[in-house]
Amino acid sequence: MIAMHLVLIAGILIFCFPIYLTFVGSTLTHFEIIRPPMPLLPGPHFVDNYTQALGSGINAPVGRMLFNSFVMAMGIAVGKIAISILSAYAIVYFRFPFRMLAFWAIFMTLMLPVEVRIVPTYEVAASLGLLNSYTGLILPLIASATATFLFRQFFMTVPDELVEAARVDGAGPLRFFKDILLPLSVTNIAALFVILFIYGWNQFLWPLLITTRPEMNTIVMGLKQMMPTADDYGNWPVTMAAATLAILPPVAVVVFMQRLFVKGLVETEK
Repeated sequence: MIAMHLVLIAGILIFCFPIYLTFVGSTLTHFEIIRPPMPLLPGPHFVDNYTQALGSGINAPVGRMLFNSFVMAMGIAVGKIAISILSAYAIVYFRFPFRMLAFWAIFMTLMLPVEVRIVPTYEVAASLGLLNSYTGLILPLIASATATFLFRQFFMTVPDELVEAARVDGAGPLRFFKDILLPLSVTNIAALFVILFIYGWNQFLWPLLITTRPEMNTIVMGLKQMMPTADDYGNWPVTMAAATLAILPPVAVVVFMQRLFVKGLVETEK
C-alpha cells in the first residue's frame, strides 16, 4: 500500500512540475528565465506580468481570448449534450422507420473527425456567413456521436416498469423526459460536460480556420502566436502568465464538478 502511494505521489510530482515551472516563470523577469539555472521559487513580478498578460497579446488581449475560449467551450459542451440526449431519447423511446439505421449513421461519424471533413465544413460555414462569429466557432462542432451513444446505453438500462408507470400516470413524452429521464441523467450529463468543455477549450484547428479577425482568437491560438519564432526572444514571463491563465478554467471545471464527474463514470445503479 505504501509503495502504491509513493508511486502515485511520484506521478503527481512529475505531472505537476512543468505546470509549477510555468507559474514560476510567470512571476520572473525575462532575463531571469533565459539565464540558467532558472529559479525554482516564485519571483516578485506576479502582478506586473499578469496585468500585462491580461491586457496585451500579439493580436488581441489575453483577457479577450480567454472569454472567446470560454464561450466556445460552453457552447460546444451544452450544445453537444442537448442534441445528444434528445437524439438518444428519440432512438430509444420512439418507433419510426430506419431508427437503427439513423443510430448507426450517427455512430459511424466517429470515424470522421473534424479534421477529415474540415474543407466542406468550412465551405458551408463560409457560405452561411458564419466566419468570425461565435456561431461559427460552436455550431459545426456540437454534434457528438459519443455522447449520443452513451446516453442511448444509459436510457436502455431504465426499467420498463418506470416507463409504464409514467404512462399510467398520464405523463406524455416531454413530461417523461423532463421529470424522469433528466433527473436520472444528471451524473452522466456532468461527466460529459467536463469532457466536452475541455474538448472545446483545447480546439485549435477549427478556430484557426473560422476566424480571421484578431478579436475572435481563442486562447490556444493566442498562446501559439505568443511563442517566439526565429531570432525573436519573445516575452517569456507574459507568455507563461497567459499559459497559466489558460489552464485555470478547465481545472476549475474539473475541481468543482469532480464528484459528479466520478459518479457519472463509475456509477451503475441509478
